[in-house]
Amino acid sequence: MTDSIKDLEWRYAVKKFDANRLLPEEKVLRLKKAFNLTATSYGLQPITLLVIKNKEIQEQLVGHSYGQKQVAQASHLLVICTHNEIDEKYIQKYFDQVKKVRGTEDKILNPFREALVNDFSKKEVVEIMQWAKNQAYLALGNLLAVCAMEKIDSCPMEGFRPEAYEQTLQLADKGLQPVLVLPVGYRSKDDIFSNFKKVRKELTDSVVDIN
Repeated sequence: MTDSIKDLEWRYAVKKFDANRLLPEEKVLRLKKAFNLTATSYGLQPITLLVIKNKEIQEQLVGHSYGQKQVAQASHLLVICTHNEIDEKYIQKYFDQVKKVRGTEDKILNPFREALVNDFSKKEVVEIMQWAKNQAYLALGNLLAVCAMEKIDSCPMEGFRPEAYEQTLQLADKGLQPVLVLPVGYRSKDDIFSNFKKVRKELTDSVVDIN
């Protein structure tokens, strides 16, 4: 039986990856599935995961990541993106999928669908984009936990230039906006940070029990 706490204690933000070690495809597939199973608000999944395994592209992106070499060293580079348009068409596509998977009748789905369409039609674009970004962070947390359980090393990053990533990866054509970056692979044996003790608050300072 796995020990989830020990797995999380093992995890740290890798500063140097072993560029010669690649993740097996079954591990990468697990990360893809974990991303797809992430809980999102209303179940709408306004996020897409880019899985980059191309050293030339990864090297280009280092310059757009404030020189963080993990981007190129990593076995794979994961980029979590939000969708630029969450409109009636997008929402309808979700309900079509619900109907396909569960066989739920329209008379049951329509009230919820109409409520969502009405709600999102009243939101400003900035508000919708922030909502979508919140879902990206949910996915990041899920991926970090799964990486720990699978003994996949990772380094979550907010420090990159989204516009440059968007241009390099031609994301505008795909209707996507990059919001988070996650290099994954295996830590280098000479990454001194792997031996550092975790620095966290005492449990009594970070958790409040209300009985």
